[in-house]
Order: sequence, then C-alpha cells, then structure tokens
Amino acid sequence: MKIAMIGHKRIPSREGGIEIVVEELATKMVAEGHDVYVYNRAGHHVSGAENDVEIGKMYKGIHIITVPTSEKKSLNATIYSVLATLHAVFHHYDVIHFHASGPCAMLWLPHILGIRTVATIHGIDSQRAKWGGFATRYLEFGEKCAAKYADELIVLSEGNKKFFKDTYGREATLIPNGIGKPEILEAQEITEQFGLKKDDYILFLARIVPEKGLHYLIKAYKQIHTDKKLVIVGGTSHSNDYVSKIKKAAREDDRIMLLGFQQGQILEELYSNAYLYVLPSDVEGMPISLLEAMSYGNCCLVSDINETAGVVADKGITFKKGDVDDLKDKLVQLLDNKNEVCAYKEQAADYVLSKYNWDDVVARTINLYKCGLKAL
Repeated sequence: MKIAMIGHKRIPSREGGIEIVVEELATKMVAEGHDVYVYNRAGHHVSGAENDVEIGKMYKGIHIITVPTSEKKSLNATIYSVLATLHAVFHHYDVIHFHASGPCAMLWLPHILGIRTVATIHGIDSQRAKWGGFATRYLEFGEKCAAKYADELIVLSEGNKKFFKDTYGREATLIPNGIGKPEILEAQEITEQFGLKKDDYILFLARIVPEKGLHYLIKAYKQIHTDKKLVIVGGTSHSNDYVSKIKKAAREDDRIMLLGFQQGQILEELYSNAYLYVLPSDVEGMPISLLEAMSYGNCCLVSDINETAGVVADKGITFKKGDVDDLKDKLVQLLDNKNEVCAYKEQAADYVLSKYNWDDVVARTINLYKCGLKAL
C-alpha cells in the first residue's frame, strides 16, 4: 500500500509521543514492503537543533515530505495541517493516516474526495490546560471530524474509547502503543555531566506542560526530607508562562535539577538508573515515557487516571489525581521502603514488554487499512 501520515512535528524526533509512534509505525510498515510518506513540519526543533530531513529525502526507507508553516505557535499546527492535507489528496495514497485531534480538522477533505482515512487520537487534546479558547474549539472541531468522517478511528486507552462513544456516539478501535526492549546502561555520562548516580534521584520525564502535573510533584517533593534529587527532563510546548513558574519553583530548592530536553545515551542512562519514575498527569493519551520507564525496569508512581493507572496495573503504584498530599504520602512510602521499590522494579519490564508490542500494533493498524480497501 501507499500510505501517508500527517499530524506529527517531524521524524526523527523525540519531541513527543506522537513523533515516536509515527516513526515506529512507518519504519515497521516499510520493512513489510509498504510505501510510506510522512509529512514533517518545518521549523525549530525542541532540542535546539535544526535537523529536519530535507524534502524528497529518505529516512529508514520512509519518504519525507517537509511542509512549511508559521513559526507563530497559534498558527503553526493549523497551517501545517492544511498544507499537508492539500498535498496528500493529490498524490494517490491508498490511506491517509491522521494523528491527533488538531490535524483531524482537515480530515473532511480526503473523505469527500473518496480517499480512505484513518485517525489516531493520541489523547483528548481539547482538555489540555495549555490551550486557549480558539485553540480548544479548533481541537474540538478536529475531534468531531475524526468521529464523523474517519473510516477507522483508533484510540489508545479505554478512557478515550468511552469519551468518543459518550460524546459523539462513535465506536473506536483500541490499539495501545507498543514498546521495545531497551539496553540498560550504567551511569556514566549523567555522572560526568550532572553528578547523578544510580538510585540517587527521582525522575520526571515528559513535556513541561500543565497537564503533565509537574507542579503537583514539585510541591509534594518540597515537603519531603530526602537526599534523593528530583530530576526533571523534558522540552516545552506552547506553555512559556507555565515553564517560568516551574523554573521559579525549582530555584527555591537546590535538590531539584532541570535538565531540559535530553535524548540518546543521556536519556537511556537516566531511565536506567532512576530510583523512582513519577508521572502525575491530569490528562494523557497513552504516555510513551511511562512505557519506556517500565521497560527499563523502573518503579513507577502515576496518577490514578485510567490512561496511566491502566498501564502500570498492579506493577506500579498510583495516587489520587491532583492530590498533593496523597502524592507526598506515596513518595514517602516508596522512599522509606526500598524493598517495595525493588519488588516493583523486578516485575515492571517483563510485564510491559509482554503486553505492549510494536509488531502487534503495526499488524492491527495494517489490518484496519486493508479492511477498507477490500470493501472498495
């Protein structure tokens, strides 16, 4: 098949979970003999590097099409989605696969032209705290387009599946993200650069945006007497005011370390050597970072929303969403009980690797593509 993917920022990139998912899907689909085209968004990379793959170039057998867009945050995604979709409808794809609510606002166009469409909603973006009024309405419009016009609708969690059924009367197919087995690394680069050693830090690794709940974690951590550092890793996305507040709060406690966006060996070492991984989100789709943390054998403490609690099951620990006191109590419990932490660590990797598999994700996604083509 000839397949297009629209909705991510760019690949290769670890700017967010969508970018990781698109690269995994596209790479594995190419390996199976499919012809895959991905629509990268031009512009600034969260790491500070301008490393876009040039238009017309190949990456791991994937055709890269780079779409110009505005550097203005409020227009960036909208202009990209319009231009990418206009290009795609004239290039004879068997399937156009849209990712995320915003880009789905253009899904109606290939639909009326009779082109098969699949939409993956990675999370209910209209509920995310960083967006303003117009952006929220635009994201809601994208959700409605996905619900009304997509030939197949994919969601990543039971919570999101229920949302589309209750809100739009639309049945969705649940296909969670996958994960691969990582290489566990000793602390070397992180020791040299940041002074971090095995088991001497709590790790938060996600984008620095309000819905990830980092402010809860910082507030709870400041109330705890511990020598373990709080290491915060992640880039930003449309949330400068929030980032400023986080930086101010971090400066008030010298145990808190803000490492910014990280990738490669440093990222792998951070996962490999954490005492505890914490993800206190209010809203999620299906967080790749949580799957990764468990695949490295981490003890994971997450909010009790379905999208995170459902991933850790009984192989991790939860606290009541938004409840700083409960989060503090659970942190103290795990800091004071190394045996409990070790017990979770022993179970996490085998559990998550057996349940969430990229080969299965790709096979089920391709099946959704093919079912529609047979009908045509």
